[in-house]
Parts: sequence; structure tokens; C-alpha cells
Amino acid sequence: MSTDSVVFGAAGFIGRALVAELLGRGRHVAAAVRGSAAPLTSWLHASGVDTGRLTVVTADITRPGLGLPPNDLREARDVYNCAARFAFGLDPDEARAVNVTGALNVLDWTAARTSVRRLVHLSGYRVAAEDDPSPKGRLGAYESSKREGDTAVRRRAGETGVPLTIANPATVIGRGQFIGLASMVGDLWQGRLRASPGDARTFLPVVTLDHLTRFLATLPEDPGTAGRDYWVLDDATPELPGLLTLLARHTGVRPPRGHVPVSLLRALPRRITRADPETLPFLSADRYPTRSATAFADAHGLRMPPVEEALHDWADHLVATRFGAIEPPAQPHGFHRIADSRTWLVGERHRPDHVLLHGLPLDADSWTDVTARLTGAALAADLPGLGRSSPTSGATDAWLAELMRPLTTRPLLTAHSLACGPALRYALRHPERIRGLVLVAPAFLQEPSGRRRTTRLGAFALRRMPAADLAAALSAPLGPAVHSAAAALHRPGGARRVLAALRSAHTDRSALRHALPDAPLPVTLLAGATDPLTGPTAHPVVTVPGAGHYPQLTHPDEVARVLEERSRTAA
Repeated sequence: MSTDSVVFGAAGFIGRALVAELLGRGRHVAAAVRGSAAPLTSWLHASGVDTGRLTVVTADITRPGLGLPPNDLREARDVYNCAARFAFGLDPDEARAVNVTGALNVLDWTAARTSVRRLVHLSGYRVAAEDDPSPKGRLGAYESSKREGDTAVRRRAGETGVPLTIANPATVIGRGQFIGLASMVGDLWQGRLRASPGDARTFLPVVTLDHLTRFLATLPEDPGTAGRDYWVLDDATPELPGLLTLLARHTGVRPPRGHVPVSLLRALPRRITRADPETLPFLSADRYPTRSATAFADAHGLRMPPVEEALHDWADHLVATRFGAIEPPAQPHGFHRIADSRTWLVGERHRPDHVLLHGLPLDADSWTDVTARLTGAALAADLPGLGRSSPTSGATDAWLAELMRPLTTRPLLTAHSLACGPALRYALRHPERIRGLVLVAPAFLQEPSGRRRTTRLGAFALRRMPAADLAAALSAPLGPAVHSAAAALHRPGGARRVLAALRSAHTDRSALRHALPDAPLPVTLLAGATDPLTGPTAHPVVTVPGAGHYPQLTHPDEVARVLEERSRTAA
């Protein structure tokens, strides 16, 4: 098989996306990886990429010749060096082995191939900045080695005649990016970022992964790009304080107030600032020479997405994956404005067959195993002030009415425990908007005191126990939901809001019990055998053998079966 492109560092965040872009353009691609090919091929298959034109080779750029046979890939036209050792706190020798020696080894290997039309080398927007005033003694091993590598590659290319193009990307954002700026966003989400680092002019530019890979793939196609370098970043990126405020408003958290000068961050102990000293040189007001990159992109029809939309999408991904701890939902997900709450939604926003509301102390993730078993589309939401959703100043009933307003279908409305109250009141007021109601372990039909109250309050031990320990302590089916609940309870105000919701639920018990018989549409009650309902009811009760208060977690097959049956019969 002929090879159009060779990508070194193909298993990395940028490298694998570039491989996907090149394959999508019909190129024959050799993906060079140091270890197993499985992570790369698994990611490509999960992304729906056709790998029929892919060849995976094992290479080690820290070795002369890259550990490849001398005549291997001799017909390669375009070579991309996306390999880099990127981390803070690196050992200097470890950093130089990849970022300097490795980069030169790739260039020398390219020089031995007479068919090459271009070597595209990834540097960095700060690494290649002209007249950078950062004192060299303050640079960490990563940035020092990248600067040295940038200079060395340019010099060696001039000596060997290799047609070189250098791309200097800014902070790359996109799905799968959990380092760099993501750490600051994580502190913002956890309520730990009280002030913005730097000053009002600090500029931390971003570029989306999709735009960068399209840019890289196009560079060798234009003969005019040989011998040039390009700063690839979005000049419309807000200054850092504005960027953080933008993300805070999107996710419904409090934005930082004021600034902490870099000089103060350097002087204070790291245990106080939580700032890695190696990141401080990036907190600069510098701007960058992007004119050539902008002209190239315009000439080839490459358009950056609006930066605000890109940042919102990335923030949704970070929150959905708990900043890389879990896989994201397969369904659409993200924050939406519902009433005055930044509400977390998962699933079909406008045409769901099912709408599912969680109880305490859970969130929308508690329905994941159930929705995976449903044939119809589903929409699950974190209630306001719970899970990932911000509080609302109004009643939950008004929030639910706003959630349901855009729906063009008549879904089956299913609620668990605490959420059964708002769901029942919605059904009484808007029976024409839903086809039926399923109440799972409704709190208003259960014993409010004694052992049951102790059981409910026992959930608040979650906030005192690490999520990983909790998941390990419980059975496998409960693990992901417990992880998600624990993460929410550990956020500022999380446990307090859950306790407040618990108290409010008990005040509505009598009114809800009296209102239930008046529901003008089919109602099904579902309860675990070890968590029975109390008092007579005129509606059918489905009992799940062996289940307790959370049958959707422990017995998702049975719960999904009931929802499927009720959805069909109520249609």
C-alpha cells in the first residue's frame, strides 16, 4: 500500500484527530505509535472513521532512525511530527529526549526520503514567540525543551534542505482535552477559582481541535507554505477574565472576582495559589502574528467556529466526563437555560418519547442504564440546584413547565422519589402534554420518619467519602451513578441543597396523597419489594422483586420493561 502521509505521535490528542482528518480526505496514512496500536484504532472506530487506508507502525522517535527499517515508508509524501512530551514537572532529560532529540530524529528520517514534499512540525504559540521576555530560568522542562527543539529543527532543516512548515497552535480545545486550561476550568467548576490569574489583559488564546487538524492537513497541499510558520489561534478569544466569566455563566457557577498578579502568584506558596509555576509564563498579555494563518485559512475555505460556541461545547464535555474521569454520554448533553437555571440535560431535547426526573441524592445519570434499554428517545434532566444544574429562584414546578414547553411529542413522564411531587402536579395541570405518568418510589407514599429517614440521610455520607471508594464499596451497577452523585455533593453547596430539597419534600406529602386520585391520565406506581409504598392507592402498583428505593439503578431491565409497556398502552 502506498503512503500519502505519516503521522508521528499518532496516538496523542492532536495526532489521532489528524489521522482521522487525513483518512477522511481519502489519504493513505501511516500512523506511527510507540506502544500498542489498540488505543488509536479503538478511538478511530468509536469515532466512525473508516480505517481501510490506515497502516499502523511502531516507532520510537528518541532513537536514530526511529526504530524503523531503513527502507520503510520510503514513498511517504507528507510527514507530520505531532509527537511531544507535554506535562508540567517533567525531568529535563525526559523532556529533551522527545522534544529536542526526537524532533531532530524525525527531521533526519524525513531527509532520507526523496519523495517527501513537506515536513509539518508542531511547535507552540509561546515557544516560537519572538522577543519573549520570560526569564529562561523560570521556564519549566517542557517549555525549555520545546523552545530548544524549535530552534534546532529550523536550523537542521536549513542544513538538510527538508521542506519544513511549522505550526504554532495555541491552547487546543476539544473533546478529549483534559490538560492545560482544562485544569483552570475544573477549579472554576469546583468553586476553587476565586480570582482570575494575571490581570485584565491576560490573553490565553484557544483554537479548536477540528480547525487545527483541517489546517494541518491542508498545509502541504499549498506549495507556498514551505519554509513558513503559522500561529494557529483564534484572535477572538476573550481575555482570560472574560473567558472564565463566559464559562462560569454557561455552567451556572460563580465567576472569579478580581485578579491575582503573576508576581504575587510567583511569590506565594503553591499550596495557597494552586498554580503550577511552569504555567505562569503563559499568563501574558502578548498578541501573536496570526495574519499569515488567517490568510491561508481564508484562501482554503477553512473557517473557525464561533469561539463562544466552541468554549461552551468544550465545557459541556468537561462536565459530562467529570474532567476525564468517565466516558461522556452517548446521547446529546449539555447546559441549557431552563427558567433561570443553567440546567444539565441528556438526550433528545424536542421529540422525546420519555422524560425522566431523578430523586435524591442522584442526577440524570441515574437513568443511564434504563434509557439504554428503551426503544424510544429519552430526555433526562438534573433538577435545579441538584447534580450539575444551578438553582432556580422560582419553584421546581415552574422549571418543569419550562422544561416541557419546547417538546413536540406527548412523552411518558417518569419521576423518582422527590421528583414525583413536581411530576404529579405537572400531570394535574397539563394532562394534554403527556401520555402517562410513572412514579418510581414516590416519597409522598412512603414512611417519612424513623428508619426510612435514617436511610435517606445516610446518603449524605457520600460527601465525606471519596467517590472512588464509594463506587468500589458498592456493587458494579451502582458505581457510575454513585460517582456522579458524590461528585455533585462535593461541589460547593451541593449537600446543603440536597438537604433543603429533602426537607421541602416532606411538607407536600399530604397534599400529594390527596391529589393522586384526581390525576386525569394513566398513572403507574413502581416500587422495590424491600421499599414498599404505604397506604391504599387506586392506581396499579408494580413491585420489583429484590429492589429497594433505587430500582432504576439495581434493576434497570425491569424498570425499562415497565416504561416500554406503559408508553405503548398509553399512546
